[in-house]
Amino acid sequence: MEDPEEVVTNPRRRQDEEDDVSCCSPAHLCSRALALLLMCILGFGSYFCYDNPAALQDYFKHDLQLTTTEFVYLYSWYSWPNVVLCFVGGFLIDRVFGIRLGTVIYAFLVVVGQLVFALGGYLGKFWLMVVGRFIFGIGGESLAVAQNNYAVLWFKGKELNMVFGLQLSFARVGSTVNFNVMEPLYGWVSHYYHGYTCLGVVLFIAATTTLLSLISALILTVLDKRRERHIGQNSVGGTEEVVRLSDVRYFPVTFWLVAGICVSYYLAIFPFIALGKVFFMRKFEMDPKDANFVNSLVFIISAVASPLLGLLVDKVGRNAFWVLVSVVSTLGCHALLAFTFLNPYIAMVGMGVSYSMLASALWPMVALVIPDHQLGTAYGIAQAVQNLGLALVTMLAGVIVDKGGYLLLEMFFLGWLCVALLISILILIIDSNGDGLLNMSASQREAWETQRSEQADLEREKLLASGAMADVSPQDQLQRSDFHIRNRFLSRIGAPLPEHCQRGRRYQALR
Repeated sequence: MEDPEEVVTNPRRRQDEEDDVSCCSPAHLCSRALALLLMCILGFGSYFCYDNPAALQDYFKHDLQLTTTEFVYLYSWYSWPNVVLCFVGGFLIDRVFGIRLGTVIYAFLVVVGQLVFALGGYLGKFWLMVVGRFIFGIGGESLAVAQNNYAVLWFKGKELNMVFGLQLSFARVGSTVNFNVMEPLYGWVSHYYHGYTCLGVVLFIAATTTLLSLISALILTVLDKRRERHIGQNSVGGTEEVVRLSDVRYFPVTFWLVAGICVSYYLAIFPFIALGKVFFMRKFEMDPKDANFVNSLVFIISAVASPLLGLLVDKVGRNAFWVLVSVVSTLGCHALLAFTFLNPYIAMVGMGVSYSMLASALWPMVALVIPDHQLGTAYGIAQAVQNLGLALVTMLAGVIVDKGGYLLLEMFFLGWLCVALLISILILIIDSNGDGLLNMSASQREAWETQRSEQADLEREKLLASGAMADVSPQDQLQRSDFHIRNRFLSRIGAPLPEHCQRGRRYQALR
């Protein structure tokens, strides 16, 4: 029985008990739903503004008198900082800023980057626009890391599946809305402004979405303070291992082949979308609005298909096979766009499905060939190589368009997909001559994991019997956690993947 006098004389305790059942409690469904909404909005502005140049490609080139080579700088300079930030972005959140301050700082950098970008457009200063995109890149990728960290802090267990599924879909919605809103927005603003001034005003209007993200970050700060006070948890710092580049000497050849597919395949997707609007306008004689819509189909399909195809891969297995199928089908879609005048909707829908399937099958393969304690390094390297490739190849794609046109550009993309195809076949050959893990069915892999777990338990029992693990706590022996559940789900659906897969709160997003 509680002492009535203690309840009366301890108002703080009484307030905490009331909060536990009120809708204002961090544990209440209303507060958690609000937090989830804010987490989704947090990344909306970044994804919306990332492809502003692609949605207005023809206006950028006309109003600023840009060549395609110059235009693609707006994408390559976004990628350059992320060659390094994939290693240090999560560290700054974990060890320096903390999740709340780090989120606000990165959201602020996104706002500043977009405003500088818009100011450069308004003044007709292209160099200033490039500086803005560089700043935007510093904040954008790291903000996605913070968004993932918040989700892990607020949601546990199976809820993580729903949470990250919603976050991914919302991110793709941001990209899709950009492609379908910016064109009519430019048309409306052009009634009042002209030339690069009109372009700058449109970009300033687009910047309001980043302000919305910053406001969400500030509100999340308040909510997370309440959550921390409610559960007595410190959200700053951690005990996880940091990325160690020395781990690369232990990586098997299959990891480097997977990283090779990551680079060669995505180089035929993201640069193509960046330059796709004018391609569809010129070859298929589409108006700008329709060209933007068909160019956005990859993201529209991905928002819906990624969770479903991820579930399929999870149930069926055969990851290496699905990667091969995805590469072949994407190769066919690019061939249709390059050599035929067939309705481009067919090729783009096929490309969207293939893109979703590959992401669902490819990224879990890293966790199959790399030990848990080295996964952080592995994902960091894969991200660094991918961003380096995007930075270089996007610039080269602009030169190709200026010198040889869009047919030559499609041949260039087909060449990269052929590289991805050869690597996919090589992975199948190496895997079939080894343990066959990458192409096991789901039931075979489950049996393999069970056998490995039993062997690990036997080894642990031997060590315990010998006294070698006397100083290891029970918590350190746990192999499953909400973190592992979350990482498995992200890998399955092709989401932004963690920078660190060991116990901790550092994650790296993948566009």
